[in-house]
Amino acid sequence: MSLKANKTWSQQQLAFQLRMDQQSRQGLLSWEHRRLLLHAAKTAMAAALCWWLALRFGLHDGYWGSISAVIVLQSNFGATITASRDRLLGTVIGAVFGFSFSLFGTLPWNYVMAVLAALTLCGLLEFRSSSRLAGVTICIVMLVQTTGSHWAIALDRVSQVFLGILVALAVSTLVFPDRARLRLRDGLAQEFLMMGGLFEAILQGFRGMPAENMPALRRDVIAMLQGNNQLLEAARNEPSGGPGWREGLGMLAQFGRSLFDALVALELAVQDGQDEGYAEQLEPALGKLTVDIRSGFNYVAACIHNWRFHVAPTGLQLEEDVARLEERMTAVRPKGIGFSQADILRGYAVQLHLKHIARLLRASRVETSRAVGEGQDL
Repeated sequence: MSLKANKTWSQQQLAFQLRMDQQSRQGLLSWEHRRLLLHAAKTAMAAALCWWLALRFGLHDGYWGSISAVIVLQSNFGATITASRDRLLGTVIGAVFGFSFSLFGTLPWNYVMAVLAALTLCGLLEFRSSSRLAGVTICIVMLVQTTGSHWAIALDRVSQVFLGILVALAVSTLVFPDRARLRLRDGLAQEFLMMGGLFEAILQGFRGMPAENMPALRRDVIAMLQGNNQLLEAARNEPSGGPGWREGLGMLAQFGRSLFDALVALELAVQDGQDEGYAEQLEPALGKLTVDIRSGFNYVAACIHNWRFHVAPTGLQLEEDVARLEERMTAVRPKGIGFSQADILRGYAVQLHLKHIARLLRASRVETSRAVGEGQDL
């Protein structure tokens, strides 16, 4: 790679880190507040539009469309599609079963059988998110006292829900659209940065200086992993994004989970260390590998943020760092008599986990680059 390309990439990575630092200083909470306000405004718009359309076309019980719009309109487009699908399926199943069971038997037995049959079908078809909506629709069709027939009630219920879903999807798509895949991309970049901080804190414990904020760092990483998993499910339902984005995001999420598992194993390996003397014998190889792995987390985060993975890192040779640490451990082996067996075993365990983390970091960039292809945009 040319010197000019290296310089350009270094500038992009530095700009990315500065933006992330600025975002941390300003606080993510303020951004979430703005997102909540925007979501509230879009929901109010969708509900009002549904009500206006119901009045405009003379639909009965037009408030059901507004209720459906409020329920299915989520904070991003992918989650809105998921909620719309679940609500539509539940409403159709409930309307069909409510009307069908109203044709024979008397209350409450036909009603009980309708709910039982609808929820059983949803469970067998793995429509668990739709089962409650099916039950609610059956209650409306069979129990609400109106002058119309059960068939008219069922048809009106489905049409109102369909109207609410269409309006919610239109508002989510056209009014300040928020794509789950873009939020996931930023979330994964934050995830790798946070795991880098957790890694650094864990190694401090191995060197005899345990980090005081370790529990908070671990909680933050777990919360970020859970949030990204939810975004990944929503992003899979979005219909656009370009070639390879779905595979790339899924692969990065999987690597993130594997890296967190490796960090947990590393943390267990360094626990209860009483003497940092053995760790000092592994310097400077241990320190070099630790610094480069920390930089590796930042580098992969920058790759995710820019959605460019084919550029190899400059001055970052994790495999060579691992080899140097192995050589240093071999050189220190004759001095092992001066340390406890627990400290020696702990050192070898740490070395194995560091090797695993370093290779996961490299694989996360290389494999994602193969999945998305060079020059592909999210």
